Amino acid sequence: MTPLPSSPSSPSSLLQASRWRRREWLQAAGALALLAGPGVRSAFAAVPQARGKLVVVMLRGALDGLAAVPATGDPQWAALRASTEAAAGSAPLPLDAMFGLHPALPELHRWYGQGQLLVVHAVASSYRERSHFDAQQLLESGGQRPFELNTGWLGRALDASGQRGVALSPAMPVALRGARGASTWTPARSASPDADLMARIAQTYQNDPALSGLLEQALSQRGTLGAGVREAGMGAGTGSAGAFVGLARQAGRFLAEPGGPDVAWLDFDGWDTHTQQNGRLQRQFTALDGGLTALRESLGERWADTTVLVMTEFGRSVALNGSGGTDHGTGGVAFLAGGAVAGGRVLADWPGLASRDLLDGRDLRPTRDVRSLLAPLLQRHLAVGQAAMGRVLPGAPPAAPDLWRT
Repeated sequence: MTPLPSSPSSPSSLLQASRWRRREWLQAAGALALLAGPGVRSAFAAVPQARGKLVVVMLRGALDGLAAVPATGDPQWAALRASTEAAAGSAPLPLDAMFGLHPALPELHRWYGQGQLLVVHAVASSYRERSHFDAQQLLESGGQRPFELNTGWLGRALDASGQRGVALSPAMPVALRGARGASTWTPARSASPDADLMARIAQTYQNDPALSGLLEQALSQRGTLGAGVREAGMGAGTGSAGAFVGLARQAGRFLAEPGGPDVAWLDFDGWDTHTQQNGRLQRQFTALDGGLTALRESLGERWADTTVLVMTEFGRSVALNGSGGTDHGTGGVAFLAGGAVAGGRVLADWPGLASRDLLDGRDLRPTRDVRSLLAPLLQRHLAVGQAAMGRVLPGAPPAAPDLWRT
């Protein structure tokens, strides 16, 4: 990867004035408490303390949660999606009596067995339309309506805590806007074709064996070459499957550095699977699994106190469309991973897949607001107290309990 610059705005010098302001305040508060006696000490004891590192992975394009975590125990599953499992050529990896995990996610499955992966199903933001642009803005801003806020929930939290964050992205994502302690980093990169465009080309070629074979060969070669250039810091488009493994590894290195950032944000594109999603998701999930593995490896001992949130703007339709893909939906899936996460379980108030249980007769009905996961993350990792939480996540639902092992 390109050596980390040593300029004041680079992640290697992220321990700047905003963070020291908070630290100095806490030190002064502690000294004052000692001078003032037991009554004042008890008041200052309530000041929250930040713990560990936080990584947020945004899957842009709307992940099909039922492909990632199939509800194999639901009575309607076989009629809706069994054919997709057969086409994929392998069965889901078992999680519990109701749910499985896509077979291209073996490392996440291992974490689940270790109790370090929590799956949150039937989850969504408060958004109920189907625009990527609006849904992503709402999810990143942390408001209750799109464009109600022009800063991000993570940016406001960083600013309130005086801590530092880095987005491995060429532009500052909405989620980190509003933080004086946020920066961006990206390696040298080459242009990457849009994943949905490539899928449409593949669909056009599917009836011509010669052309479809050449296209598949080209995609395979590009993926092989991409593995090499990623290690050199030349990803095949920041946020693409070809770049994600390298970016995730670099994020772990940043966070593991002494005095490094407290938060890392990663974008991963290509989840808008309107057409021929089986093969596309196989590649996407393989990259996601490999990227999160690289992140854990580069974090080293810091994995023990790191939490990784993987989320997407909305789910997809329960039934496949005529092009072998899925359309924009509502309820989906999120993941929490980390050394202290109370994992090994699926957190779900399962609504069911019968037609009467679906939202608008087509979507998985969400039963949990994704913002219920955000408040506990901010409390643990950025020490955002209740007084600031109303500004950071206005109108947020009650926090989900028991996300970490005691």
